[in-house]
Amino acid sequence: MNPFEYVRATDAASAVATVSAHPGARFLGAGTNLVDHMKLGVARPDLLVDVSRLPFDHVEQRPDGGLRIGAAVRNTDLAIHPTVRACYPALSRALLAGASAQLRNLATTGGNLLQRTRCVYFQDVTTPCNKREPGSGCSAIDGYNRDHAILGASEHCVATHPSDMAVAMTAFDARVVVLGVDGERTIALTDFYRLPGEEPERDTVLGHGDLIVAVDLPELPVAAHSTYRKVRDRASYAFALVSVAAALDVADGTVREARLAFGGVAHRPWRASRAEEVLRGAPATTETFRRAADAELAAARPLAGNAFKVPMARNTVISVLHELAEQEGR
Repeated sequence: MNPFEYVRATDAASAVATVSAHPGARFLGAGTNLVDHMKLGVARPDLLVDVSRLPFDHVEQRPDGGLRIGAAVRNTDLAIHPTVRACYPALSRALLAGASAQLRNLATTGGNLLQRTRCVYFQDVTTPCNKREPGSGCSAIDGYNRDHAILGASEHCVATHPSDMAVAMTAFDARVVVLGVDGERTIALTDFYRLPGEEPERDTVLGHGDLIVAVDLPELPVAAHSTYRKVRDRASYAFALVSVAAALDVADGTVREARLAFGGVAHRPWRASRAEEVLRGAPATTETFRRAADAELAAARPLAGNAFKVPMARNTVISVLHELAEQEGR
């Protein structure tokens, strides 16, 4: 690990000012991802500004009926929060599926959103990787790509985003509250993450020195009828090959509302808008669910090692929607 300076922030504004003025600075929360990357040589900050003790560790009811989740709220605390479990069960299940209990007890909401890809080439500094070293090439395209993207990739990067929490939040229209040098702003989570394009090194639209302070979830009645399914190689402590966050409102056999997002298949949590359009107003049947999945996956461009993800995603979507429809019919 390279030498670095350490500063503990006393307030959010000074933390933002310090990092913004120092090109080699990074914010430090729990460090469950950043410290690993520092050990591997993937990240080389020369100044860490510790924001873990800033007062962003609360979940609060908003006047509009939604929730404000502080950036420092621990994953475990968010997963077991009574309102999250009752009103956004897919989010609770996504968090519990995301890591070991030890990591969940430490990892934060803001840090979870900013996780970087687990692509083996990104984490191996001896191999070319456009995300780690722009212009060096993408080793995964013609290499080991079983875990990689089937949607939204580019010739420069085929990595996937690892977060489970972010998939559920994407389905629920979450908005990220960000503090920068020019003040506070909110960004829809669907706009927060970038597809790789020609700049795969940029995971999000954040600028240097922008600090996540909270995530807002709107009041969303359909979210109370939701679930999260994660398909992986092991029953625990593994990243998703495919995951699905879904919410469904069915009345008299017809889908009145639907929310759907995929994980493990793209550079960002993938909001399945085409599938949602097929579902709304249609019969809650296997045929409808299949058409919805196929509409979203029509754009899939699998690689040599991950073509299995297309039928896996299709079958997972159909299974999850059936589960929710049956629950609604009881």
